[in-house]
Amino acid sequence: MFSQGQLYFAIFFVIAFSVFIILSYSKDKKLHKKYYGGSLFILLGFLVFIAVLFLIKFFVKE
Repeated sequence: MFSQGQLYFAIFFVIAFSVFIILSYSKDKKLHKKYYGGSLFILLGFLVFIAVLFLIKFFVKE
């Protein structure tokens, strides 16, 4: 299915990519807290809005 070289490359790529993402995120952690501090409330509001739409659809259907 895959050659041995392709498997080695895939494993190396996944490990290197994961390390890069972790290092980048940890470096920008302070900025994320400063600029995206209230993003959980936005996500929660969006999920509540979607749930309300589904409830309206469910009750209007009958």
